[in-house]
Amino acid sequence: MSGLLIAAPSSGAGKTTVTLGLLRALRRRGVAVAPGKAGPDYIDPAFHAAANGTPCLNFDPWAMRPELILANATLHRSGDRILVIEAMMGLFDGAADGKGTAADLAAQLGLSVVLVVDASRMSQSVAPLVSGFAGFRADVRVAGVILNKVGSERHEAMLRQALEAIRMPVIAVIGSDKALALPERHLGLVQAGEHATLEHFIDHAADAVSEECNFEFLLRTARQGLNRPSAANIDRLMPIGARVAVARDVAFAFSYQHMLLGWRRRGADISFFSPLADEAPAADADAIYLPGGYPELHAGRLSQAQNFRAGMLDAAARGIRIYGECGGYMVLGDGLIDAEGRRHEMLGLLPVVTSYAKRRRHLGYRRVTPLDGAFFARTMTAHEFHYSTVVSEGEGNRLFTAQDALGTDLGAVGLRRGQVAGSYMHLIDLAKAAG
Repeated sequence: MSGLLIAAPSSGAGKTTVTLGLLRALRRRGVAVAPGKAGPDYIDPAFHAAANGTPCLNFDPWAMRPELILANATLHRSGDRILVIEAMMGLFDGAADGKGTAADLAAQLGLSVVLVVDASRMSQSVAPLVSGFAGFRADVRVAGVILNKVGSERHEAMLRQALEAIRMPVIAVIGSDKALALPERHLGLVQAGEHATLEHFIDHAADAVSEECNFEFLLRTARQGLNRPSAANIDRLMPIGARVAVARDVAFAFSYQHMLLGWRRRGADISFFSPLADEAPAADADAIYLPGGYPELHAGRLSQAQNFRAGMLDAAARGIRIYGECGGYMVLGDGLIDAEGRRHEMLGLLPVVTSYAKRRRHLGYRRVTPLDGAFFARTMTAHEFHYSTVVSEGEGNRLFTAQDALGTDLGAVGLRRGQVAGSYMHLIDLAKAAG
């Protein structure tokens, strides 16, 4: 499979900026690319899509079955496009059980690895660092290095000399540049849709990557992938309805493209609406999906969105299936308390009040099993990442039982009232078969 995995020894090396620069630079050269993001990240894919003009899919080696990864990779790179997937964390960092690393993904798809090294605080030590990563697993090929945050021509010369000694190609060199930093908030980068100067930033990143980049070697390496036979028509998460209305704006941006792709392949018709623009879901929808996002940053506007509220309450009264994840779950509740301690009335469809004023990080992979009455049928993988807390709950049925990556029982989670349900879990895939 033609493609590259853009990885690093650790988080913070500049993988995202380098990936954005590469995606835009390859687009300028007329190279057809299919962008991807390893792991459960739902923020970086929007940046990839902006840089390349093509939707970005997630490839999660812990939460996704190998057959789903292969099928989505095959579909995504149709037309012989080159996969360029940004890794998560360090190349060999995985879940709490040690599984699901970016290296596992490279091995599954037969992708060559390009290692992004933050060289700002090293010179000759780059050689043993890279050598260790290159030799750690026989089934993972580190094809070359991108040196990031290089301080000077002399610094670059020392780094190159050290890497020549271990015969490791240098694909690109990027100098230190404060303008290549992206702003962050509590769940990661500030969303792509909130950047007024995003195009300028991506173009600047592409210029920086292109200044000293061996594109010929990079593309030759990308096309040295292994064949991985795959069938596109595999078992996937079933859509929650035949005509699904999906909330989409900066408050509800955390939906996985691979899941929407799977719903469409199962015959679902998907429409979008913006609660922040006070839009109601499509009147003919037989299901409504509120994905995660940042409702705590827009709680005042959401509480005043009368068309959105009326459309949701009408749908609930008609027995339309409604499902909310994380931020969507919070909006389905009775109230949301913001960081300043102000309570905002939400939809009142589930008996829960959540608070961002009482912050506590919840993070990790999950396996969730639907409880009786839920409109899901099978055990699924999911990811939980939020800082809000539940401050009160009323009567309602629980939605799932949950376990973490180590198999620890987390008890029953989420809530359901009739056809309205939600939890903090971001669903990813059907769980792998036991054994």
